[in-house]
Parts: sequence; C-alpha cells; structure tokens
Amino acid sequence: MSGSSSTFASLRNSFLTGLALLAPLAVTYIVFAWLVDAVGGTFRPLFFFGLPEPLRDHPSLLIAWNVLSTLLVLILVTLLGYVSRYVLGRFFGQIAERFVLRIPGVSIVYTTVKQVVATFSAQNRNVFSKVVMIQFPRHGLWSIGFLTNRSVGEPADRLGRELWTVFVPTTPNPTSGFLVMVPREEVTELEMSVGDGMKMVISGGAVTPVATAPEAAATVPPAAATPAGQP
Repeated sequence: MSGSSSTFASLRNSFLTGLALLAPLAVTYIVFAWLVDAVGGTFRPLFFFGLPEPLRDHPSLLIAWNVLSTLLVLILVTLLGYVSRYVLGRFFGQIAERFVLRIPGVSIVYTTVKQVVATFSAQNRNVFSKVVMIQFPRHGLWSIGFLTNRSVGEPADRLGRELWTVFVPTTPNPTSGFLVMVPREEVTELEMSVGDGMKMVISGGAVTPVATAPEAAATVPPAAATPAGQP
C-alpha cells in the first residue's frame, strides 16, 4: 500500500507541476486568440473589402486575415499616439507658450526658468564636471565656478603654463556668466555636487550645502597668500 501511495503522490505532483507550467501558456494563448478574433474579426472587412469574397471569407484563411488586421490596428494606434504626442502636442505647446510670453511679468519669469532648464538639462549637465572656487573678479574675492575643461590648447601653449577653463555664472540667472582661464594652482576644487553648486548660485548664497567631510573645508591655495598689490 505504501508503495502504491507514494507512486500516486509522485504522479499527482508531476501532474500539478506540468499544469503549473502550461497554465500561463494556456492563458496567454486564450487572451491573444480572443484579441485577434475580436480586433481582427471586427476590422477585417474594413481592411480587405477589396478582396474577392471567397478569398476573404475562406475558412482556412480567416486566422491569417484576423492576425494581419490586428497588426494593422496596432500600427495605426501607434501612429496616432506618435502624432498626438510629437505633432499635436508640440503645436498646442507652442500656442500656450506664445500666450504666456504675452503676459507682462510672467513672461520674464518663464523665459528665465526655460533658459535655466535648457542650460542644465540632461544633455548639457555633463559640461560642468566639478564645482570649484577661483579668485574673481579680482584677487582676494572668491567666486563659485564650474570646471568645464582641464586643457585649453593654444592659450596654455602661448603662456607656457597649465590652464583650466572655469565658467563663473551670474546670480540669480546662471544662464549667463564669464569664461575664465585660470592657472591650475589657483583653482580650488570643492566636494559639493554640481547640483548643489547650482542651488547655491541661484539662491544667491542663501542655500549652502553642508561639507561632506572635515577635509572638505576650503583650503586657501598658494595664490591666496600673495600680498595685496602684487600680481
């Protein structure tokens, strides 16, 4: 009895395992079969009305016509979504933008925010590799800047020294600023992220990121020790 019981239990478990494997496939087939029959069967006369009736309604070809009709419906729906998103959406977006630009005061804020977003969008954020401090606009005054390049080519060759290019943005509109070529030893690199540095610039210094480590405190480069009045 025990041997037959264990055999029955093994067969039962095998059957349940096979059923669990086939169930998702069966449900998927039923759903797709219903979709093809409902969508393809409905639109088949519209897509293939020009075909001879014996060919269009032949029982052995109905499945093929239904599948093809379903694919055509999916393609048309995709095209409709593309047109509404990229053509109609852009058209109505331009109309709304022109309306906003005609409102006094609001147009200035909108234009400024749009410029900020465009300048620091995903495609341009990699331009600024690091937040730095340099003495600008004169010796003894420090400004937040963004390192854009560690090699400036001909200017560095002409001066015979290593120069880094730094973009110093204006506050509170960082879309304008100054491009400064600074000797490497006069650039102080900071640990804050580019996003935190931009928050500090836009807020006019009201938002100041907390130092990430004790050694992140600003260290004065050798140039800062130069007595006033000397270059």
